[in-house]
Amino acid sequence: MKILLVRLRQIGDVVFTTPAIRALHERFPNAWLTYVVESSAAPVVERNPLLNQVVVAPRVRGFAGLRRDLALGRLLRADRYEIAIDFHGGPRASLLTWLSRAPTRIGYDIVGRRWMYTHVVERPRELRARHSVENQWDLLASLGVPRPSPDAYPVEMPPIPEVSQAVASRIRAAGVSTGHQMVVIHVSAGNPFRRWPIGSFGEVAAALVTRHKSARVIITSGPSEGAAAGQVIAHAQERLAFTDRARILNCGEFSLTEIRALVDQASLYIGGDSGPMHVAATSHVPMISLYGPTLPARSAPWRAAKWPSAAIEVQGLECRPCDQRVCAPGDFRCLLRIRPAEVIEMAERLVNWE
Repeated sequence: MKILLVRLRQIGDVVFTTPAIRALHERFPNAWLTYVVESSAAPVVERNPLLNQVVVAPRVRGFAGLRRDLALGRLLRADRYEIAIDFHGGPRASLLTWLSRAPTRIGYDIVGRRWMYTHVVERPRELRARHSVENQWDLLASLGVPRPSPDAYPVEMPPIPEVSQAVASRIRAAGVSTGHQMVVIHVSAGNPFRRWPIGSFGEVAAALVTRHKSARVIITSGPSEGAAAGQVIAHAQERLAFTDRARILNCGEFSLTEIRALVDQASLYIGGDSGPMHVAATSHVPMISLYGPTLPARSAPWRAAKWPSAAIEVQGLECRPCDQRVCAPGDFRCLLRIRPAEVIEMAERLVNWE
């Protein structure tokens, strides 16, 4: 049997499909599993040992992109998949699923695209307080796959040994030794609606260094937000004695696979609801996740309960969750009302500080 999985776009959403990969492998242990993914999220699944093939479909706009997708569709059809599952539901993903001509094509009931599937699963349009892993798992119900649980089917992204070694050398060169407790603070997010203020990140970093001599804080960011990382470092260092400022570290940009390796070597991860946060969830490191317009009920780290994860959010806002296109109150209160003191207090609880 050959099964095609399609999930385009966001990194976090691709991470959320990894429990389904394992479940499908267990349900069909002899099946050939192919995953179609876009370039940005490809590192999440490229080294997954349960996949037989990963097809990277770069996002190209306009007619050139359509021509490439049609060519990819012909290749998928030639591979004769028996089942195709569209975890995405977007125009590109549904087109590629349909072009595969798999006899069984499973997707969401989306206006204008339901005809592309042989099996349609209802997906309510409203933002529900239900986890994304469970929403995507609905697509597997007709295949006899058992219901998901984060204990039985956590998110997965295997670390790459050579990358882990390179990252270990890099942080040692920056002054982090085995006797230190490293905190990774990721300061960027997928869009401005999820970005906690720079000053708040800086206050948390400075407080952890002040309170704990063993603490070393590495500030990371996305490829286009190196300036934000620099500002957080500067803000934190302004709050510290001169002798402590070197304990706030900027080790440059980290790729997704490097973030995965970096978090494995940390004592704590702090960050907003973003792709790197979900990559961090594939580790066993304690985590503090900050939620603005999104809900932990939908996107909390999906992993075993024995691995500590804490969600910090502002309760009681009528405008939350939102579609992250316009801030209705205009002041991003869902983020600005998250107090640094809450994050610091949670960090004290989750880490056995030396």
